[in-house]
Amino acid sequence: MNVNLPDWGLAAAYWLHMLATVVWLGGLAMLAILVVPAARRSLNAADYALLMEKLNTRLQQVGWFSLVVLAGTGMFQMSAHPSYEGFLAIGNAWSLAILSKHLVIGGMVALSVYNTWGLTPMLRRLAMLHAAGKTVEEAAHQALLRKEQALLRVNIFLSALVLLLTAVARAS
Repeated sequence: MNVNLPDWGLAAAYWLHMLATVVWLGGLAMLAILVVPAARRSLNAADYALLMEKLNTRLQQVGWFSLVVLAGTGMFQMSAHPSYEGFLAIGNAWSLAILSKHLVIGGMVALSVYNTWGLTPMLRRLAMLHAAGKTVEEAAHQALLRKEQALLRVNIFLSALVLLLTAVARAS
């Protein structure tokens, strides 16, 4: 069942996988821990909305690209691992940790889908209405901002869980 990759190929897969992980999770962490709190304290609502729209747009592009890299390199790594016994074969601690990790990543992808094609467009629409001088219901706007912050926090927690499950798999 295992794929025999040359050492340089497996090293490249590991390197790209770690690089994509750092970019994706690091971007989420930086946004949640540094950028959003500082922007909320420093900017008025319109400037905050514009900044978040620009950041989210770019972070989503980088995040989705990172996810493609993670999926591709992860399949090579998984199939080359000595504990890999086949698709959905859960006969050891490594495969259980990897399955759990992939389920958590699936949750992160679902949240990212909602953020990319649900929440961000709603926030963009409100920002455009505000910029056009239209009245925007402040309670609805604040509710969306709270949802955005909660989504970011959940993704940070899930990111840490993915790293924990990776460590468990490596230790198995």
